[in-house]
Amino acid sequence: MSTTNNAIILVARILLSFMFIMSGFGKLTDPVGTAGMITGAGLPAATALAYLVGLFELVAGLAVLVGFQTRIVAWALAVFCVFTGLMFHTGTINVPDFPAAANGWINALNGIMLMKNITLAGAYMLLATFGPGAYSIDARRGALTGLAA
Repeated sequence: MSTTNNAIILVARILLSFMFIMSGFGKLTDPVGTAGMITGAGLPAATALAYLVGLFELVAGLAVLVGFQTRIVAWALAVFCVFTGLMFHTGTINVPDFPAAANGWINALNGIMLMKNITLAGAYMLLATFGPGAYSIDARRGALTGLAA
């Protein structure tokens, strides 16, 4: 693989990791909003799940950033994106005492979040398939196989 392609993969990994590093850190330092969403979805142990999700996002984001166990982590993030998109970003949201226009805006934003999650799943599937490139811990460890070797 060319130096240019490896540099592009590195930039892509940085971009793909940013959201999960920031989101995971946010959930670990203030899990209340996430716990509320988890409760609203009918899942048990909302606060504990919020912390677990925060830890998963932070660790997975850092792993993608440095290219460690990239294929496994990328598949896990692809599944996570689809699951959370379907679990938390489908259906109609109606916030009591909000004006109709505000609820419409929230529903439009929720649809965009679903599309974002599905799109990210595709990006992580590509990363899992083609690997982290030469500028990664995996490459230094000789862990690249298949198409990315």
